[in-house]
Amino acid sequence: MGHDTDIQALALAVIQTEAQAVLALTKQINEQFVYACRLMLNCTGRVVVTGMGKSGHIAGKIAATLASTGTPAFFVHPGEASHGDLGMITRQDVVLALSNSGETIEILTILPIIKRLGVPLIALTGNPLSTLAKFATAHINVAVEEEACPLGLAPTSSTTAALVMGDALAVSLLETKGFTRDDFALSHPGGSLGKRLLLKVLDVMHSGNEVPVVPIGCLVSRALLEMTKKKLGMTAVVNAENQVVGIFTDGDLRRMLEKNLDVHSALIDQVMTRECKVINAEILAAEAMQIMEIMKINALLVVDAQQSLIGALNMHDLVRAGIV
Repeated sequence: MGHDTDIQALALAVIQTEAQAVLALTKQINEQFVYACRLMLNCTGRVVVTGMGKSGHIAGKIAATLASTGTPAFFVHPGEASHGDLGMITRQDVVLALSNSGETIEILTILPIIKRLGVPLIALTGNPLSTLAKFATAHINVAVEEEACPLGLAPTSSTTAALVMGDALAVSLLETKGFTRDDFALSHPGGSLGKRLLLKVLDVMHSGNEVPVVPIGCLVSRALLEMTKKKLGMTAVVNAENQVVGIFTDGDLRRMLEKNLDVHSALIDQVMTRECKVINAEILAAEAMQIMEIMKINALLVVDAQQSLIGALNMHDLVRAGIV
């Protein structure tokens, strides 16, 4: 077991290594950084942030920081994105991808789909020659000379650098937009965590004509049109009494196509998810967020006491409301 002085020396070395990595980022506040900010400033949709592993944790924090400082944003896991969740990305959005190597396979897998949508891609990598960096519309180099981990294995300095660069982007956007304390209060209802947590599903859900819904027995092609029109990545399926009998999501569509079923002849009954999770409009929005995280789903249908459909919400509705 090492002496106390040895432990202190090790800790100091970590802090010094990471501090140097952060200081080195000043060289990367260049035209590519400004271009990335411009892409997000001109975005009429949302910033979709993605990353795997430790980079994914940093990406989630950056998404939350952007969302709370006036830039609508949410995190999408790249592994899930290739299995349906990419339907949450629209042509009005911007994708911000984090990968130290620039070769993360889960992110590279979704690049052709991003290209097809024509969505701008901002990449934060530690390798300007990587596949992701070359593919990106704007690339910000967050390379570090060394990790603080003495084995060079655990991401330490590299994740710190990415986090700091994310903060630099968020605050630059905040200042450029003229985001004020009042705006911050609006995106954080009541100005405190306690007040935010008092928001109910009723306050943030989509209702009326905004709710995607199709009748049981319809063709899958009709459901796809409804999903495309309402842009929530799913549609409710109801019976004649408007009671929820199922849900059809991007993931259900993928599984259907894997079975070689024809969208123009297959009925929604064959491919929808039955026994889907539904919630009451009076529960706390924070509780809805917890349900989504536990069940690993991105959308929920809202029903009344008779199980009739009255609303719908997805993860980025909750992010936009500050329930993070």
